[in-house]
Amino acid sequence: MHAITRRHLIKLGLAGGALMAAGSPAQALVNIVVSGGDFTPLPIAIPDFASSDPTFGKEIADIVRANLTRSGLFAPLDPASLPVKVGDVNATPAFANWRAVNVDALVMGQVERGGQIQSSVRVWDTAAGAQVVGNTYNADPQSSRRIAHIVSDAIYASLAGESGYFDSQVAFISESGPKANRKKQLALMDQDGANVQVLSSGASLTLTPRLSRDYSMIAYASYEDGNPQVFVAALGGKSRRLVQNAPMSFAPHFSPDGSSVAFSVSNGGVTNIYTSAVNGGKPVQLTSGAAIDTSPSYSPDGSKIVFESDRGGKPQLYIMSAGGGGAQRISYGDGTYSTPVWSPKGDLIAYTRQAGGNFQIGTMKPDGSGERILVDSFHAEGPTFCPNGRVIMFFRDPGGDSGPGLWTVDIWGRNEQQIKTDTFASDPNWGALRS
Repeated sequence: MHAITRRHLIKLGLAGGALMAAGSPAQALVNIVVSGGDFTPLPIAIPDFASSDPTFGKEIADIVRANLTRSGLFAPLDPASLPVKVGDVNATPAFANWRAVNVDALVMGQVERGGQIQSSVRVWDTAAGAQVVGNTYNADPQSSRRIAHIVSDAIYASLAGESGYFDSQVAFISESGPKANRKKQLALMDQDGANVQVLSSGASLTLTPRLSRDYSMIAYASYEDGNPQVFVAALGGKSRRLVQNAPMSFAPHFSPDGSSVAFSVSNGGVTNIYTSAVNGGKPVQLTSGAAIDTSPSYSPDGSKIVFESDRGGKPQLYIMSAGGGGAQRISYGDGTYSTPVWSPKGDLIAYTRQAGGNFQIGTMKPDGSGERILVDSFHAEGPTFCPNGRVIMFFRDPGGDSGPGLWTVDIWGRNEQQIKTDTFASDPNWGALRS
């Protein structure tokens, strides 16, 4: 079953930095172990942040509470029910009062706007009566939501013992207009659906955006010239075709270091995987034969590629060396497998599976073991991992006159949630933590 074990620690503090706290990584106050059916999120109290602008303090605390709730690991209590309504980072809490309302962890925060936004946060273990972590952050005055996400990551890391994922962005396809003539535009948003930036005009059909790890580049497939071609661009800059003279190229994916892109080329009914340096050069062919090989995704260390191939008769998942060769099949379930993507932690591969008349989002280990179906519905596809590999985003299209939307689910198949966007949305690609 799902279980939480609590481990109380001695006092631990971290020195603040410009955007990320410096010092040793926080250890876990709460060691969260999820392995089955029943799971109770950790109760946590987060009063409104102290601020000379109380509305701003509440706004930041609201974003933090929403992030932690959405993770499924934490249950922030109703702020109106708390013994203290506004946090005080300079005072030691009255722990007995917090234990009396069954609070295991307590967050006190302060935030101010000026030439920069500055936020200070302290996380307390109420049972041990000890501080777990204390951080201070600075950011430019346009980054209020980002400060909230960085604070959320610090809280998550101090209590769950691994890095968070809230200070990250998602590339996706924003879809608008009537279904018969829907405009599809490249777009970028925060992981919670806020701060959407549209990156293309929508004059041509655009699909499968992929971010480089450092957010400096985006790759995508566009039907600008009639057939799909892979384009790359500096984020927000002018795009250019990745390779010349390819009949059709599509399904791009950056290498972990961002120096190259793996993609597929289709010619005469045969589709193979190639790689090309981002700054040009002759493409290198990685697969050959009469099969359809597509949807490459690099392992986090860049040594291997997982891809989809029908070389065995129907689409299945294979892993090969990043230089090509030595392909080994890893999927053997019923139905067909597609759109594989490697977890940033390297421990799982997520994919779309079609079986029993439904679309499924699943995961398996890189050796093909431990297959788990997380989502089983009419139309769900295109999984992408969050930066710490513990949540997957995908898109679902209910059909009819409606359109696709973005959803998340954790790697245990729990806590499925819709990410609200102003337009229809598809093809998400979750970027790394920002630096």
